[in-house]
Amino acid sequence: MVPLKTVLVDDEPLALQLLQSLLEDIPDIEVITTCRNGREALNAVATHLPDLLFLDIQMPGMNGFDVIGRLQGDIIPQVIFATAYDHYAVEAFDVNAVDYVLKPMEPERLALAVDRARARLRQQGQQQDHSQADEKGRLLSSLTSTSSQTQAVNSPVDTPGKLAIKDGGRIILANQSDIQWIDAAGDYMCVHTNGETHIMRSTLKELQQQLCPNTFKRVHRSTLVNLNYIQEIQVLTKGEYLLTLASSEKIKVSRNYRQSIKEYLEQNQTKTAV
Repeated sequence: MVPLKTVLVDDEPLALQLLQSLLEDIPDIEVITTCRNGREALNAVATHLPDLLFLDIQMPGMNGFDVIGRLQGDIIPQVIFATAYDHYAVEAFDVNAVDYVLKPMEPERLALAVDRARARLRQQGQQQDHSQADEKGRLLSSLTSTSSQTQAVNSPVDTPGKLAIKDGGRIILANQSDIQWIDAAGDYMCVHTNGETHIMRSTLKELQQQLCPNTFKRVHRSTLVNLNYIQEIQVLTKGEYLLTLASSEKIKVSRNYRQSIKEYLEQNQTKTAV
């Protein structure tokens, strides 16, 4: 059996050590790195492309839910939450098919969560039309099931250069120039601005029609990037790129969509030469 490449995320060093120790007793688990906060988790997922992510919910700054919202939908791993929530909240996660381990962790419960992740990975491998973006959509559906939904709306006034987002009883007008990247996750769109993520119901096609086509380019099946925020481009071995944005976010560019980045590089090289 191929080992599951696994990343552990928890802001408590002792909790990380305990989890890593317990996972050593479960066959075919390869812990490739550990993270102390949400920012490290995002970088680890983009860099290592793990199969499995153990994610603490209650962390200072960026909590576990925030991490899910900012993960690129096309490369999201299986997620097992670590939570100290009470029995009823845990049942809610279970009903929504989000795996969890309750702190303090029990070896039997941990092994069951890993088995569930393996089963879901096998199922996805058998479904040719399944995508990792759908997995993120499933997670977001669970996380937002008890909160007010957001959705894209037609702008109520003439607001060029802005994106209108309905959030409960209010409408947020986000400047397109503040949007760093966008990814689709099932029925949801995650719009990542400077330090904030807006989750809305929309299709990628509908949202693209509202965005400047020269600024926002598709770099993956479900991911758009604002070219103005690209700080670094790393060439990967399989003909793919890894973008680092101004926020230090890392975005993977698939081979099918690398042409837009190649053109961006050529244009900027020309400008530099001039």
